[in-house]
Amino acid sequence: MKSIGDRIKQSRQALGLSQADAAKKLNISTPAFCKIETGQTDLNISRLLQISKTFKVPVVQLIDVQSVGADSSAELTALKKELIEKEEEINKLRKKVIDLYDKLGM
Repeated sequence: MKSIGDRIKQSRQALGLSQADAAKKLNISTPAFCKIETGQTDLNISRLLQISKTFKVPVVQLIDVQSVGADSSAELTALKKELIEKEEEINKLRKKVIDLYDKLGM
């Protein structure tokens, strides 16, 4: 069974990126990215979303839902809820930006 770090590495390699290239795209240091791939650091949701977007892969592909055990279903549900909340927050911020542009006449 592959870890999230292994799947991130596989996605990075599929794009032909070095660790340094990937780190630069993510605006983090190369050692920090290396720790993500080797599982030495825990990922937060925003970083997972950033990696997913940067590598153009679905989040579920990175977390591999099939390998999540039954005892992790509550954790998976919490992650899904948090992802939905983050997406709603992003949409609200987008609307605010559009409203500000409208007010400025842009």
